[in-house]
Amino acid sequence: MSREFTVIVREGEDGYLIGTVPELRGCHTQARTVDELLERAREVILLCLEDDDEQAGEAGHFVGLHRIAV
Repeated sequence: MSREFTVIVREGEDGYLIGTVPELRGCHTQARTVDELLERAREVILLCLEDDDEQAGEAGHFVGLHRIAV
């Protein structure tokens, strides 16, 4: 069964792209290009699910992003 995960992408200070998967604790990676980042994100998601059996069954559902001006 295929599952979908959200990857939040931001640019780090050094120019690398950083991908974070909010549904999985500690699941993040970095790369120079979006294509490379998404491939690495796929790999790290599989590793996170394999490494943490508890997390594999209890992955939360990403709700959304909100911006707040202060």
